[in-house]
Amino acid sequence: MSDSKRTILYIDDEEINLRLFKNTFRRDYTVLIASSAKKGLKLLEQYTIDLVITDQRMPEMTGVEFLSCVQKEFPHIPPGRMIISGYSDPEDIDLAFKEYQLYKFISKPWNAEELSQIIQKAIDHE
Repeated sequence: MSDSKRTILYIDDEEINLRLFKNTFRRDYTVLIASSAKKGLKLLEQYTIDLVITDQRMPEMTGVEFLSCVQKEFPHIPPGRMIISGYSDPEDIDLAFKEYQLYKFISKPWNAEELSQIIQKAIDHE
């Protein structure tokens, strides 16, 4: 089964969130983590990614700005893109749905079972 694992890229500037996400989903997916949008973009250059999940509020750029970069630089990345955040500006999130192929916005804190189902639907959505 390890050969057929899908790859998720999760970007969050908080180390504890990165560890929690990776520990929760590493059995079912190959989980790549990045502590900044810039590091996330580097990973997109190096790996085949099936799902991009990003925090919204980060120091160097927001999750929506990150998805804008993904849309421009990596249009081949499947459309199942997600934002997980405790913060949201409705206009930014609406823009991400309309322009950057945002599949779902999830509020923190997330529930592992619910998030697992959403992740699977996002990957199947491609």
